Amino acid sequence: MKTDAALLIIDVQIIMFHEQVHLYQPEELLANLNDLISRARSAGAPVIYIQQCGAEGSPIAPGSPGWPIHPAIAPATDDLVIQKHFPDSFFETSLQTELDNRGIKKLIVAGLQSEYCIDTTCRRAFSMGYKITLVEDAHSTWNNKTITAPQIIAHHNEVLSKWFVNLQNAKDVEFMN
Repeated sequence: MKTDAALLIIDVQIIMFHEQVHLYQPEELLANLNDLISRARSAGAPVIYIQQCGAEGSPIAPGSPGWPIHPAIAPATDDLVIQKHFPDSFFETSLQTELDNRGIKKLIVAGLQSEYCIDTTCRRAFSMGYKITLVEDAHSTWNNKTITAPQIIAHHNEVLSKWFVNLQNAKDVEFMN
């Protein structure tokens, strides 16, 4: 049975898990991502990794120790990895072409960072006509100078669900039509 859904995992890279970053609930994030990846593969849904590329010399520059996708959710041979340079996973990447080639109409979105790349990609995908499920317990961030990570995540879940996404817990996500 073919599905028109794909799992989009954004920027889950080694650097995001360093102790200095203080990522909110990193173990839970990886566990939920692994569950989603397993179920997507079982359903025949493509698993697409988006990998942020920083400027030369930055801690997320291609080839730097923090740049690879986190080994706990490493891509399989059949998975697609798309590199990006901006918060929007579609901007100046092959993502839309890859989705079109696979007949994808629905995106299940998870990863990092809630207020930047997750937010921007969800809004852009909505504007492009995709049906988006944001996995509310499979995206994360860290505290900033103004508000805490849980507040940032809750805020983006609420704001994005008003217009742009359907919110679901990881355990409730379905990949089949």
